[in-house]
Amino acid sequence: MITQIRGRLIEKNPTEIVVDCNGVGYLLHISLNTFSSLPDNEAVILYTHLSIREDAHTLFGFITKTERAVFKLLISVSGVGPSIARTMLSSMTAEEIQHAIASENIPLIQSVKGIGAKTAQ
Repeated sequence: MITQIRGRLIEKNPTEIVVDCNGVGYLLHISLNTFSSLPDNEAVILYTHLSIREDAHTLFGFITKTERAVFKLLISVSGVGPSIARTMLSSMTAEEIQHAIASENIPLIQSVKGIGAKTAQ
């Protein structure tokens, strides 16, 4: 499994980036929180999670290990896939998500697009 990418940021969009590692460009899907923390065209280190499905291998990138850990916990919940987890991390910081879950703030969790009442509980 790919756990970390270190290289030069060569392309940056709000939902994905490309990191050049020794001549190979890796496409990483990112949250808006990671996007806002990234420099332009500089050396970066991102923590990653490789999602393997029957029809796709998708690499997700995170600016901190905490964000990656929260992502992994979210996708372990029934009904929450990588896309919804990334949307949650774009709507709130990893710390806000942890606090919302710990305090059972169902309305805040449910405010994220794609999260219904049952999944929020």
